[in-house]
Amino acid sequence: MRLTRRYRFSASHRLDTPVLTVEENRCLYGKCNNPYGHGHDYVLDVTVEGPLDTSGRVADRSALDALVARQVIDRLDHKNLNADVPDLASAVPTTENLASAIRQILVKSWTLPARLKRIRISETDRNIFELEADR
Repeated sequence: MRLTRRYRFSASHRLDTPVLTVEENRCLYGKCNNPYGHGHDYVLDVTVEGPLDTSGRVADRSALDALVARQVIDRLDHKNLNADVPDLASAVPTTENLASAIRQILVKSWTLPARLKRIRISETDRNIFELEADR
Protein backbone atom coordinates (compact mmCIF):
# COMPACT_ATOMS: atom_id res chain seq x y z
CA MET A 1 0.00 0.00 0.00
CA ARG A 2 1.21 3.51 -0.77
CA LEU A 3 0.33 6.88 0.70
CA THR A 4 1.26 10.21 -0.86
CA ARG A 5 1.09 13.44 1.11
CA ARG A 6 1.35 16.86 -0.54
CA TYR A 7 3.23 19.83 0.89
CA ARG A 8 3.86 23.36 -0.36
CA PHE A 9 6.69 25.81 0.14
CA SER A 10 8.05 28.92 -1.55
CA ALA A 11 11.71 29.57 -2.25
CA SER A 12 13.93 31.57 -4.55
CA HIS A 13 17.03 30.64 -6.49
CA ARG A 14 19.36 31.63 -9.28
CA LEU A 15 20.67 29.04 -11.70
CA ASP A 16 24.31 29.81 -12.35
CA THR A 17 27.45 27.71 -12.37
CA PRO A 18 30.94 29.16 -11.91
CA VAL A 19 32.45 26.75 -14.45
CA LEU A 20 30.65 28.59 -17.26
CA THR A 21 31.04 32.12 -18.58
CA VAL A 22 28.36 34.75 -18.01
CA GLU A 23 27.14 34.23 -21.59
CA GLU A 24 27.16 30.41 -21.31
CA ASN A 25 25.11 30.64 -18.09
CA ARG A 26 22.64 32.96 -19.79
CA CYS A 27 22.30 30.59 -22.75
CA LEU A 28 21.96 27.48 -20.58
CA TYR A 29 19.60 28.78 -17.89
CA GLY A 30 17.82 31.63 -19.71
CA LYS A 31 15.60 33.76 -17.46
CA CYS A 32 16.46 31.46 -14.53
CA ASN A 33 19.94 33.04 -14.59
CA ASN A 34 18.55 36.45 -13.56
CA PRO A 35 21.25 37.96 -11.30
CA TYR A 36 18.58 38.86 -8.72
CA GLY A 37 17.10 35.37 -8.71
CA HIS A 38 13.46 34.40 -8.96
CA GLY A 39 10.98 32.41 -6.90
CA HIS A 40 8.73 29.39 -7.15
CA ASP A 41 5.79 28.02 -5.23
CA TYR A 42 6.91 24.40 -5.06
CA VAL A 43 4.59 21.44 -4.56
CA LEU A 44 6.26 18.46 -2.90
CA ASP A 45 4.70 14.98 -2.86
CA VAL A 46 6.21 12.45 -0.48
CA THR A 47 5.15 8.84 -1.04
CA VAL A 48 5.56 6.12 1.57
CA GLU A 49 4.94 2.40 1.17
CA GLY A 50 4.37 -0.56 3.42
CA PRO A 51 1.83 -2.95 4.87
CA LEU A 52 -1.18 -1.70 6.74
CA ASP A 53 -0.70 -1.48 10.48
CA THR A 54 -3.22 -2.68 13.07
CA SER A 55 -5.13 0.60 12.72
CA GLY A 56 -5.59 -0.07 8.99
CA ARG A 57 -3.18 2.65 7.88
CA VAL A 58 0.10 2.51 5.96
CA ALA A 59 1.54 5.40 7.99
CA ASP A 60 0.66 7.80 10.76
CA ARG A 61 -0.14 10.91 8.73
CA SER A 62 0.54 13.33 11.57
CA ALA A 63 3.97 11.76 12.18
CA LEU A 64 4.79 11.99 8.47
CA ASP A 65 3.59 15.61 8.32
CA ALA A 66 5.66 16.52 11.39
CA LEU A 67 8.78 14.87 9.97
CA VAL A 68 8.46 16.62 6.58
CA ALA A 69 7.65 19.96 8.24
CA ARG A 70 10.63 19.77 10.60
CA GLN A 71 13.20 18.38 8.18
CA VAL A 72 12.15 19.88 4.83
CA ILE A 73 9.59 22.69 4.95
CA ASP A 74 11.19 24.57 7.87
CA ARG A 75 14.56 24.28 6.10
CA LEU A 76 13.35 25.49 2.66
CA ASP A 77 10.23 27.67 2.99
CA HIS A 78 10.87 31.33 2.13
CA LYS A 79 14.58 30.70 1.72
CA ASN A 80 17.09 31.59 -0.95
CA LEU A 81 18.24 28.14 -2.09
CA ASN A 82 21.61 29.54 -3.19
CA ALA A 83 22.46 31.25 0.09
CA ASP A 84 20.33 29.84 2.91
CA VAL A 85 20.34 26.07 2.37
CA PRO A 86 23.60 24.29 3.26
CA ASP A 87 22.31 21.08 1.62
CA LEU A 88 22.58 22.85 -1.76
CA ALA A 89 25.80 24.80 -1.10
CA SER A 90 27.89 22.74 -3.49
CA ALA A 91 25.29 22.37 -6.25
CA VAL A 92 23.41 24.53 -8.71
CA PRO A 93 19.94 24.70 -7.08
CA THR A 94 18.04 23.17 -9.98
CA THR A 95 14.86 21.39 -9.01
CA GLU A 96 16.57 18.10 -9.86
CA ASN A 97 19.25 18.87 -7.24
CA LEU A 98 16.57 20.08 -4.84
CA ALA A 99 14.72 16.74 -5.16
CA SER A 100 17.95 14.86 -4.46
CA ALA A 101 18.68 17.03 -1.43
CA ILE A 102 15.16 16.47 -0.06
CA ARG A 103 15.59 12.73 -0.49
CA GLN A 104 18.91 12.82 1.38
CA ILE A 105 17.46 14.93 4.17
CA LEU A 106 14.50 12.58 4.62
CA VAL A 107 16.56 9.38 4.41
CA LYS A 108 18.92 10.66 7.13
CA SER A 109 16.08 11.55 9.48
CA TRP A 110 13.58 8.78 8.63
CA THR A 111 11.93 7.25 11.70
CA LEU A 112 8.64 5.94 10.35
CA PRO A 113 7.86 2.21 9.91
CA ALA A 114 6.63 2.79 6.34
CA ARG A 115 9.36 3.03 3.69
CA LEU A 116 10.10 6.29 1.92
CA LYS A 117 9.21 5.40 -1.68
CA ARG A 118 9.22 8.51 -3.88
CA ILE A 119 9.85 12.25 -3.97
CA ARG A 120 7.97 14.30 -6.55
CA ILE A 121 8.42 18.05 -6.79
CA SER A 122 6.65 20.50 -9.07
CA GLU A 123 8.46 23.71 -9.82
CA THR A 124 5.87 24.92 -12.35
CA ASP A 125 2.85 23.37 -14.04
CA ARG A 126 5.21 22.10 -16.75
CA ASN A 127 8.31 21.15 -14.73
CA ILE A 128 7.77 18.17 -12.46
CA PHE A 129 10.59 15.98 -11.19
CA GLU A 130 10.35 12.53 -9.60
CA LEU A 131 12.85 10.28 -8.01
CA GLU A 132 12.61 6.94 -6.31
CA ALA A 133 13.59 7.14 -2.71
CA ASP A 134 13.70 3.53 -1.59
CA ARG A 135 15.79 3.23 1.49
